[in-house]
Amino acid sequence: MMRVRLKADGRLVEIAPDGSEVAVEHRDPAAFVRQVRARCGLTQAAFAEKIEVPIETVRNWEQGKRNPRGPARALLKVIDRSPDAAFAALGGRR
Repeated sequence: MMRVRLKADGRLVEIAPDGSEVAVEHRDPAAFVRQVRARCGLTQAAFAEKIEVPIETVRNWEQGKRNPRGPARALLKVIDRSPDAAFAALGGRR
């Protein structure tokens, strides 16, 4: 049975039998945000407006200065898997 733990910074880690922690997701957060936004075909400003965050937040995510955490990370994963449904739920069109 795999034991996992959600860290305070939003990372998911697996707990090894010796107690060490191994990251479950090996995805670069900055690259992931850029990839999601690019697949949507939106500028940083348009993407920020769609997900209702300041443009500075999207810029900081994409430059690796900050990482999306908690609800923002969950929203990005939903947009990654189903952008039309995510944007429809947010009340906008893609």
